[in-house]
Order: sequence, then C-alpha cells, then structure tokens
Amino acid sequence: MSTLELEAREFHPFDAAGSSFIYLVPSAAVFRLDETTEAILDHLSAGPRPVDELCRSLAGRFAEEEVRSGIYDLMETRAIGPRGAPPEAMPVEVPSEDFPLTTMVLNVTAKCNLSCTYCYEYGEDQIVDQTSMPRYMDEKTARESVDFMLDQAGDHEVVNLTFFGGETLLNFKLLQSTLEYANRRGAEEGKRVRFSLTTNGTLLKPEVIEWLADNDVGVTISMDGPKDVNDQFRVLNNGMGSYEMIVPKVKKLLERHTTRPIGARVTLTQQNLDVHRIYRHLTEEVGFWEVGFAPVTTSSCHSYALDEASYQSMLEQFRELAFDWLEHAVQGRHHGFSNVRESIEEIHKGFSKAYPCGAGLGLVGVATDGDVNLCHRFAGSKDHQLGTVRDGIDRSKQAKFLEEHHIAYKPDCHSCWARPLCSGGCYHEAQTRYGTTSAPNLHYCDWIRSWTHTCLEVYGALAERNPSYLQHFEA
Repeated sequence: MSTLELEAREFHPFDAAGSSFIYLVPSAAVFRLDETTEAILDHLSAGPRPVDELCRSLAGRFAEEEVRSGIYDLMETRAIGPRGAPPEAMPVEVPSEDFPLTTMVLNVTAKCNLSCTYCYEYGEDQIVDQTSMPRYMDEKTARESVDFMLDQAGDHEVVNLTFFGGETLLNFKLLQSTLEYANRRGAEEGKRVRFSLTTNGTLLKPEVIEWLADNDVGVTISMDGPKDVNDQFRVLNNGMGSYEMIVPKVKKLLERHTTRPIGARVTLTQQNLDVHRIYRHLTEEVGFWEVGFAPVTTSSCHSYALDEASYQSMLEQFRELAFDWLEHAVQGRHHGFSNVRESIEEIHKGFSKAYPCGAGLGLVGVATDGDVNLCHRFAGSKDHQLGTVRDGIDRSKQAKFLEEHHIAYKPDCHSCWARPLCSGGCYHEAQTRYGTTSAPNLHYCDWIRSWTHTCLEVYGALAERNPSYLQHFEA
C-alpha cells in the first residue's frame, strides 16, 4: 500500500454544525470526516498522491498510523481509490416480473368541478383526451381494480389504495362501496389495505367528513394558500374563486379527522411564490399538519411557468424553511414542511435510485375504464399504458419501459452528484417539457443540486445536534 497512488473518487462535500461531511456517490451514504480524513481529502484535491507522500505531507499534524488508518477508512467508503481505476460501473438491474405492487392510484372520475388554469389534466398541457374515457368509474371496474391490486401485491401484508380524480369526491358512492369491498377482500387474502385520497375540498360535506374519519382515510387537500393566492388559479367553472367554499369545510375536517395527519399540497406559479406566507397561512391559520410545495408542471411558454429567477426565489425560501424545520427537530418538535422531511428520510435511508419514483414499478395508476398506466398523471394515455385490471400487466412492455428509463441510460445524469436522489426527475414533467418520459429534467438540475445540498446540511446538523430525532425515519 505504501507505493500505491491514490486519487479522490466521486463524492460531494458539505459542512454542518461545525463538522465536515461527504455525500458518497453512488452509494448515497453520508460520511462524517475527522481531522485526519479531511486533511487527506484536502491533499488529494490537487491530484493523485502516493500513500508515502501523503504520510510525509501530513507528518507534522498526524502520526503515520493515523494517516494510514484514515486512508483505509476512505478507501473502504470508496471516497478515494487507486489512480486510474475505472469508475464504478452503474449496474442495470431491471426489477423482476414479480416485483410487488405497493400502491394503486384509482382514478374514480375523469371530471372536476374546478377549472384550475394550470391543471395538467384539463388545462393547456394535458396529454390525455379526457373525453375518450368514461367520466366516472363504475362498480365493476372498481372491484376488478381491487382484485388486481391484491393479486399484484405479492407477499406484502399492507397495500395502499389512493382514490384520485378529477375531483375524487364527485364519485363518493363508489368510494364507499370500493373501500368496503377492499377491506373484505383484503381480509380474505390476509392483507391490510390503507386508504388515502386527494381532493380540492369543495365537496367535504358532513357525511363525507364522518366517513373519512370513521374509516381512517388519509387526506391531502389541494389548495394554494390565502384567498388572494388560491383564487388566482383555483377557480370554479364560473370563474369564481374556491377559497371561501373550501376553508370552512377543511377546518371541520381537521377538527373531526384526527387519526391521521392531514396535509395540503400547494402548486407554486410565477404569480404565487411567497412560500413563507403560504406556509404560515395553511399551518397557523387553517391548521394543516403539514404542507408540501411543488412547482407548476407546464411548458415554459405559459405565463404561470416558473422562470430562472422564480426557481431561485423558491430555493431561497425553501432553504429558510428547511433550517426552521431543523431548529424544531433539534428541540424534538414538529414542523410541517414536508418537502424537507421527505428528503431527510431518503438521505437517512440511503436511497440510491435507479428510477425517480415508483411509477410503473411499485405504483400504478388506473383510469376510469380500467386501463393500467404508469401513474395517475398518465391515466388514460394509451402511449403510457401497461395493461388493464382485467388482463393484468403486459410484462414485456413494463420491462421495456423500466430498462429504457433506468438511470444508466440517462448520460446527462452520470456526472451529477445528486443523481442517487433524483435519477432524472418526474416522468410527467419530462413528457410535458420534452415530449418524452425518458428525458431527464435538465431545466431544474441546478435547483435540484442546490436543494439536495441544503437537505444534506440539515441532515448533518441534525445528526450532530439531536441524532435521536433520526429514529423518526427508521420505521
């Protein structure tokens, strides 16, 4: 080892709470540096060095035994390696045909009572002709979907069924009967079904709220913040804003349904970018347990699309909220910024993704006619169909999709240190922006890297200041 010449491998350095760390790519591990390992990496930043030379260079600060031990640790973590060694091969391991389904998103209606300007389903960027599908899913299709879900769940004891739309609650009677059927069939198969739904909140009548609470259904409300913000885009078919209709009903839901946290999902646009104000309103004034933000999915030509300055503003506000979340976590207190919570969980669990999400893999979307698609955003798209609930999944089609969309076949991603957590980004976003699901979302690469760096800083600081809090992410 003495004559071995070493060089730095692929990692991303960051500092947190007075300590230095590296995020190891592609293993997605976080490694805390001590003075010795930090000094070794600092010396190697200028280029490859023989082991003996490293030991001599650092002799004034560390004993030779310490340096050699540090070199061994860094080689074990693959932060450094022999000069000229080929980079780690990116394995192309397409999941087997019997990969179990964990989540089915059931589009119970292809109709909505709102006319949100930016809607990816019914707006200017829609990729599916909604008139080509039944407006409402029928009882037979819903039951076939449940049977399909249970059959595809394999050995999983718990499977997730998410009701979706359009506006999900327009088909409330079907929700009731499908939940009852899924519980009965799940018990017969020895599985537990967890239910959730997304709604715009306009149809949260008292009987609906009682049903949601009694059946422990998880709920996400789509709304964009205070009245003047929400009503810019989230309007009724007659053009009137939806805020005044939604908020009283949401507050009644929050008061009655306390068994599962209820969150809001916010769409950020060029016109609605005051993240702090939106967050405070939805948590402190409305009462949501958590709030998640997402930039609008749209082509760049629309007035509500985010431009570069908007992404930078969003990043700065996300960063401030993320460090506010950190201070709460250090004190063992809850903070409702779900974007950072989700990222911290992925970092802690060491996610290194071959795919950006579970679409077409552990998650599928089912259209109102029973077609099985990549996810709910592609429900009804024949170009993104994997099968039907009656005939099952076309395994050859699924395998072809998974092979073509593996990160190994996205050359633009191969030199990006954030790829373990991103893997190219959302398929639907890519379809909207670039006309194909296989394209990486290059328009927000810098944003993703900056946001991931922030989340690593938060993670490192939490690991230093209150490591016990990380147990929240080990379930």
